[in-house]
Amino acid sequence: MTINNEHKKLNVPNLRFKEFQGEWKESTIGEMFDLYSGNTPSRLNKEHFKGTVNWISSGELKEHYIYSSKEQISEEAAKSLKLLPVGTFVIAIYGLEADGVRGTGSITQEPSTISQACMSFIPKGVIENEFLYSWYKKHGNVIGIRYAQGTKQQNLSYDILEKFRIAYPNTKEQEKLNKFISLLDERIATQNKIIDKLQSLIKGLEDNLLDNPLWEKTYLRSFMQFFPTNSLSWEQLGYKEGAIRNLHYGLIHSFQTRGINSASLPMIKNEAVPKQYVLCQVGDVAFADASEDTGEIAKSVEFVDTIEGDTICGLHTIHGRDIKNRTVVGFKGFAFNSRYFHNQIKRLAQGTKVFSITANNLSSCYVYLPDLEKQKAIVKLLRSYEEQLIIGRMILKQYEKQKQYLLRQMFI
Repeated sequence: MTINNEHKKLNVPNLRFKEFQGEWKESTIGEMFDLYSGNTPSRLNKEHFKGTVNWISSGELKEHYIYSSKEQISEEAAKSLKLLPVGTFVIAIYGLEADGVRGTGSITQEPSTISQACMSFIPKGVIENEFLYSWYKKHGNVIGIRYAQGTKQQNLSYDILEKFRIAYPNTKEQEKLNKFISLLDERIATQNKIIDKLQSLIKGLEDNLLDNPLWEKTYLRSFMQFFPTNSLSWEQLGYKEGAIRNLHYGLIHSFQTRGINSASLPMIKNEAVPKQYVLCQVGDVAFADASEDTGEIAKSVEFVDTIEGDTICGLHTIHGRDIKNRTVVGFKGFAFNSRYFHNQIKRLAQGTKVFSITANNLSSCYVYLPDLEKQKAIVKLLRSYEEQLIIGRMILKQYEKQKQYLLRQMFI
C-alpha cells in the first residue's frame, strides 16, 4: 500500500513503471483461479508408472519452470487424474517446515499430472500465471509456513488457499512486470548453471585425478586413527550460547565444499557438554556414518585452515585423524569423496531403509597416495575451483536478495 498526501491508503505498489497509473484491483485466489490437487495412481499396477505423462511430486517444485518429472505415468493411469495444461502454476502443499518443500512452486512447461501433495492454479482469465508466480514468490514462504495446519505434518489446503486476497493490475502492466521479473530469473538461472558446471568440474577432477593405481595403495588402518563421538541431538545445540562447537551428521550432508572450518557450526548448550570428548584438529576428517541412500553414506569433510574455538564430532559421525602424517591438509577431503573410494563404501554399507558404515569398515578401505608435493599441487588446484564456487554462490545469493527486494516493492 502507498499513502498519498491526503493520508488515504492507495492500492498500488511502492515501486511502479511510470507509464501506469490507477489503483490495482483486489480479489481472492478462489475467485480468480480454479484449484485442483492431484493423486497417486496405484503402485500395485507397475504399468501405471511406465508411461510418458508427467506426474509431478512436491519435492520437484524448486525452479521457476518444471519441464519433466522424475516419474512418468501411462495414459491409462492419467485418465483418473486431471491433465494440467502448459503454463499451470503448481505448489507443494504437504511437508514439514524443516524439509524446505512445503510452499515451493513452479510453472509447468509440459502437460502434467500432479500428486496429492501438490495444488494447481488454473486462471479464470484475469490474472496471468506468471503474475501469480511472482506474487506467490513474495508471499509464498509466509503462506507455506504460517498458515499450514496439522499436527505431525502441516499441510496447506483448498480452504486455506482460496481465501487469500491478491491485488493485481491490468493485463498490460502484468505483462511488463512478468517480462521484467523473467529477466531477473534468467540471470539467476544462468548463475545456477555456472555453479552446476563448477560442481561438475570439481567432481570430475576429483574422480579422475585421484583414481591413480600408479600411486601407493594405502589402507586407512595403516595411517588413520578413529575416535569416539557424542550422540547429542539438535535440541542440545544452539547458536547463542556454548564454548564448544559440534558437528552433527546432518550438516555434513549440507556442506558444498570438501574442506570446512567450524565458524558456522552450532554450539553445545552448557548443560549438555559431554564429560569426555576428543577435540578436532586441523586435518581431521568427519564421516557421516548413516544415510537414507548409498549415494550419501560416508560423505566426509576435512577441517582446514584455522578452527575457531574447540570443536567435537557429534551424532552419526566418525572422527578420523592421520596420525602418520601421510597426507597434507585438504587432500583427504577430496580423496575420501572420490568415486573410487565411495565405491568401496557402497559395497560395505549395511541396512535396508537406512544405510550405515562403521570405523572398522572404513579402516578396510584404501586410497591412492602420491608424494606430499603432488598432494599439495592437487589440493591447490581443486581448492582454487572451490573458491570460485563459493564466489559463485555469493553472487547467486545477492541476485536472489535483489529479486526478493523488488518483489516486495513491485507487488502488493
